Amino acid sequence: MAPAVFGSVIAFEDIFEVIDRDPDGKKFDKVSRFRCRSQFEADLEIDINVDIYKLDVGTRFTLVLSPTLSLDGTPEDPSYDQSGKKTLDSDYDYVMYGKVFKKEDENAGGIQKTTVIASFGGLLMRIKADPKNLQEVDIDNRVYVLIRKIA
Repeated sequence: MAPAVFGSVIAFEDIFEVIDRDPDGKKFDKVSRFRCRSQFEADLEIDINVDIYKLDVGTRFTLVLSPTLSLDGTPEDPSYDQSGKKTLDSDYDYVMYGKVFKKEDENAGGIQKTTVIASFGGLLMRIKADPKNLQEVDIDNRVYVLIRKIA
């Protein structure tokens, strides 16, 4: 896991494995909710448009949260960049842009966990992990979630 200062390129990174698909039943034709677990005890639930990106139970993938796609960490420019220069998304298969709308800390049996919930145009993501790994992700942060399967 590589947490970093939110002004840098990567705010959170971990490797997850899909352990369940649509645990509460399929609600939409083109979207599935995946329940995942990382090797570092982080839990993830994420909605994915399965029409354009396929995941199966047992699939391992890298997930990154980043405030920008710029490799040097510069903030997003509202205008479209047509330069063709390499950006962070060049190395990933599936990218969504959204906003963190909830962050909670909890202490269950002496184990500290932080939960972050974000919306990507209605597709939701919930990460529950060690607080130090999510310390740079806060409510109202605009974030990219980037996913790449591990072969």
